[in-house]
Amino acid sequence: MRASQLSDGRLPGSGPEQDDGNRRAVRCRMCGRPLTGAASRRTGLGPACDAKLHPPAPAIRTRRREAEQDPIPGF
Repeated sequence: MRASQLSDGRLPGSGPEQDDGNRRAVRCRMCGRPLTGAASRRTGLGPACDAKLHPPAPAIRTRRREAEQDPIPGF
């Protein structure tokens, strides 16, 4: 169990008893903006900062090239 988790595995400030607006503010580790989404709060990074650190893999289909072929007889 990580130190940032409660004994039941929840993140601090994510329980139903704290949905009245008194949630503990969790900020992005990179830019300092407040995080609202559960996944962002879990990782400690906002979506924009996470995209900067983990860019999407390049599409494989961009490397394909069209080849000239003879027409198939009968079509």
